[in-house]
Amino acid sequence: MHLHVHKKAFRALGISESFIKGLSEKSILAGVVGRSDGIIDGFVFSKTTVGGMDATEKIIEMYRTLERRDINVLMINGCVISWYNVIDLDRVYRELSLPLICVTYEESKGLEKYFLELFPLDCDKRIEVYRKNGPRTPITLRTGHSIYVRFLGMSLDEAREVLNKFTLHGAVPEPLRVARILARSILKTL
Repeated sequence: MHLHVHKKAFRALGISESFIKGLSEKSILAGVVGRSDGIIDGFVFSKTTVGGMDATEKIIEMYRTLERRDINVLMINGCVISWYNVIDLDRVYRELSLPLICVTYEESKGLEKYFLELFPLDCDKRIEVYRKNGPRTPITLRTGHSIYVRFLGMSLDEAREVLNKFTLHGAVPEPLRVARILARSILKTL
């Protein structure tokens, strides 16, 4: 599959979240459809359970709710969200047949010990999905910032090209930046 990144209306759905640890039972998920020319042309929202294992379903649902055929790539802010709610990237990719990029911004020694410590009852499932998501690849963006990515349905070069196209400044691609701001403000409002 070749991603036509140079298309004016190349679209990404960026999904990010917001919750308050210890206070929120649910995390607000916001999805923003952004075009590579900077135009935003869609939103979608959902909630996941803080400390749950429903993030994968919720992300699949969000995409389907949009009922759009013009989204070229899915971007997710992290594959472990809402306090250790692990997203099964492979399942999202398979069920939606949509290339995806999962972006994180810091070095990590891995999360297995936290799964064991905090979720003794279902840590095996969490660890299995987390390991299946595979290692992260560092990428330096044209903005000079380094990020870590997991990607499916595209090459590393295509992933870099997509991220460079959507990252206007700093390290966070625009659809993810806007989704994060939206999720935060909805959380505050509620």
